[in-house]
Amino acid sequence: MGAHEIRVRLGGVSRQRAYQITSRADFPAPIADLAQGKVWLTEDVEAWMKVHRRDLDDTEG
Repeated sequence: MGAHEIRVRLGGVSRQRAYQITSRADFPAPIADLAQGKVWLTEDVEAWMKVHRRDLDDTEG
């Protein structure tokens, strides 16, 4: 999944917020860095979201 799909899955966060989240040390590493951007395994992102989504909801505002 690319950055746009991650933004959608996180509830339509901004590009800047998606960049902040995907740059976190605990966010899964991308499996590829293409000309169009980084790509992550959907399973990795979904697993990360299950653990961290509440933290993200608490910090957005």
